[in-house]
Amino acid sequence: MAGKITNFLREYKLIFSIILLILGLILFIIGLAGTFIESLKNIFSFFNSYWDWSIYLLIIGFILLVAGIWYLYSFLKDRKFILAELETKKRSEFLKKHSELKSTVKHMPSKFQKMVKEKEEELYIK
Repeated sequence: MAGKITNFLREYKLIFSIILLILGLILFIIGLAGTFIESLKNIFSFFNSYWDWSIYLLIIGFILLVAGIWYLYSFLKDRKFILAELETKKRSEFLKKHSELKSTVKHMPSKFQKMVKEKEEELYIK
């Protein structure tokens, strides 16, 4: 079961990070507004239970926002590294970064793994 969840998260890493980022931003803004803007309490008086939870929404939103940013940054950084290494035409340059490339590809969607295998076959690397 854990393998299926990990594979799912790996395949949809970009979409998942964007969803985390957007959800975190929304919750952070709502929590920020509820915590620090007292005049909204008078306008929206029918949301009294919301104002009790606004500090928790602020904290959860901040955590999700940071997680989404970190997840998106790591995906884009790894993607850039993989694509830059796959552009090389020389076998010796590819072999220098081969172990780092293999470890990076383990945490990326399967299309990147296929791209690396194709490049290995092209350069006759086992």
